[in-house]
Amino acid sequence: MTSLTRLVLDPRHPAAKADLDDVDSLHKTLMRLVPDHLGPTPRATAGLLFRAEPGPDPVLLVQTAHTPDLTALPTHYGTARTVDLTPLLNSLTPGRTMRYRITAAPTVARSAGNPTPHPVSGKRRGKITHLTGDDAIAWWQRRATAAGLEPVTVSSLSRPFPRTHRARSAPYFTLTQFDGLARITDTTHLIHALKNGIGRAKSYGAGLLSLAPA
Repeated sequence: MTSLTRLVLDPRHPAAKADLDDVDSLHKTLMRLVPDHLGPTPRATAGLLFRAEPGPDPVLLVQTAHTPDLTALPTHYGTARTVDLTPLLNSLTPGRTMRYRITAAPTVARSAGNPTPHPVSGKRRGKITHLTGDDAIAWWQRRATAAGLEPVTVSSLSRPFPRTHRARSAPYFTLTQFDGLARITDTTHLIHALKNGIGRAKSYGAGLLSLAPA
């Protein structure tokens, strides 16, 4: 069962305040919602995706492959309501128009002279470049099409990426929120994208695709 939890954080709570100030801390807290010992890729195995919603209140949407263990959150951390996404997934049919929202990390690998081969695969990749503006919208249109959606309208908004504990080797991403209307073209690809997320930075609040009837 794929679950979606709407979590309203108490900004006065010390743990919630720390998480709102640093997405690395937030990711660690949210991983407490899923079982332990999930192997080398626990976030992906648990289907954990999350997004901070815009607005005056600190609201998180948290998606998991199973019902989350809300008792694992700090006491008085916030209030939560979990719903089963199965009815929504079963309602998706080709040709149907839906409202969508996703905060994503649009990137492209661009040539950087003589890029170093990957130590395992041997493949050569260019430097990862963050996309903004029209380039970011074009990125989303390509990704949406591959995910079984045909965008009808697209609006974009830059989103903050809070981090307080910066490390020289840590990844940094420019996040963009995309909203609009889209027609469903392929339900198999769409359900896969809904369950697994789209793009990079899934551990940092990107990739969660939300749909609602138009």
